[in-house]
Order: sequence, then C-alpha cells, then structure tokens
Amino acid sequence: MRNIENDRSTWAIGGGVIIGIGVGFFFLKTDPLYFVGCIMLGLGIGLVITSILSRKKG
Repeated sequence: MRNIENDRSTWAIGGGVIIGIGVGFFFLKTDPLYFVGCIMLGLGIGLVITSILSRKKG
C-alpha cells in the first residue's frame, strides 16, 4: 500500500490549475471563456502528469 502522506504526485493537479489561472489572466480581457479554458487545460495537464508519476511509482 502506498504511503499517502509522502505522495506528492497529486501536487501536479493544483500546480496545473494555478498555472492555468496565471495564463488565463492574460486572456481575460480578450474573452472570459479563454480564462475558463486555460483553467480546464491546466487541470487536464495536471491530471495527466499525476497519472504518469503514479504509474512510475507503482
């Protein structure tokens, strides 16, 4: 069983969302839907990175 306290692979999800928010602020005046799209893209990238990291550990 994995030690959840020392598992930091899930940090990629939060990091991806924060990066998506940061990039989305550049597009906020252009179109608010770009902002939402950047957040969703950051979340998706974070989920992909998390699955890759957890696969390597398992």
